[in-house]
Amino acid sequence: MFKVDLAANRIQRLDSTSFSSQNLRERDNLQEWLAHQPDALGEELLIIQKEFDGFADTRERLDLLALDTDGQLVVIENKLDDSGRDVAWQAIKYAAYVSSLTKSQIIDIYQTYLDRYCGGGNASENISEFLKVDTLDGVVLNEGHDQRLMFIAANFRKEVTSTVLWLREHKIDARCLRVTPYRHENDLFVDIQQVIPTPEAAEFMISMAKKEIEEKETKGQMRLSHQMRLAFWEQLLEDFRRRGLEKWQNISAGKDNWLLARTGVAQIAIGLLFTKDEVRVELQINKHDPNENFWLFDRLYAERDRIEGALQLSLDWRRMDDKRVCLIVSRFAVQGFVEENWPMMNDWLAETYCKFEATFTDRVHRLAAELKSAPLEAE
Repeated sequence: MFKVDLAANRIQRLDSTSFSSQNLRERDNLQEWLAHQPDALGEELLIIQKEFDGFADTRERLDLLALDTDGQLVVIENKLDDSGRDVAWQAIKYAAYVSSLTKSQIIDIYQTYLDRYCGGGNASENISEFLKVDTLDGVVLNEGHDQRLMFIAANFRKEVTSTVLWLREHKIDARCLRVTPYRHENDLFVDIQQVIPTPEAAEFMISMAKKEIEEKETKGQMRLSHQMRLAFWEQLLEDFRRRGLEKWQNISAGKDNWLLARTGVAQIAIGLLFTKDEVRVELQINKHDPNENFWLFDRLYAERDRIEGALQLSLDWRRMDDKRVCLIVSRFAVQGFVEENWPMMNDWLAETYCKFEATFTDRVHRLAAELKSAPLEAE
């Protein structure tokens, strides 16, 4: 690792150090860093417990337990300067232990974590948001025997790397990530790099896995909700094209429960959502800076009466201070998975979308221009 000196136009090598020489501890330091910044491991993960000991007939503890974006459990074992010889065996045991956890048990485990370490929260809602689904109904967590293993250490012994390679040969997703501390003056840095498999090999394997999923979907093995969503969006988009709704002409159907149309302002879109209990049209304000989202939302909210009068709708105004996105929502309660209801749902979505487009497009363009030309006020 190098430090760049822009003034001198030179780079300076940073000296690696060890965790022990810096008086750093596995549980108090490395584990806490990863628990609060799990994407440092190279992907989106949701930490659902640390020092987990909820195994029957044993008091052994795994370091970190996480969910990945596919809803699969990930066992994370942390070591410092040396992996030791037994970490692979420990992690395999833990993976076997957690393989039997049900969805309700996983939610309870995560709720305990939120209550103990995060000041509370709703486990089901957080997992739904992480997985980008409306609810966990129909979602399978910890499916089959595809639990994953991650090993973190500065150095790995041959016993560990040989075991990880063997596990991968047998279709078990096991990975080694090397964490290296660096000291520069009063600053401490860590570099985390995946060493098994190499990033290039991992990318190839992900593409092969996606191909396998597509083949399974083609053979009709998608979950019912995915099949319903795909069928609904396909007929809705065809209906929208017949109606001449231009912004939907080049949008493709998928298995997600949402579709988005652009407003012409970056990170502001009009979304359509489809669930088994309702359909929705919503203005999504999702810029990278939450303060910009709140600023835009508040100025729209100041026009609430005028906007709702123009739409002839009562809207759900969701500022959501604890999240980045702000939403302005109109709902239509309906049994979405009943195909006989789809023509009625199409009519409502088309009419409400057109109202949203006519009412919000000019407003968000005007507000976006104001936001660019003036410093952001503290909210």
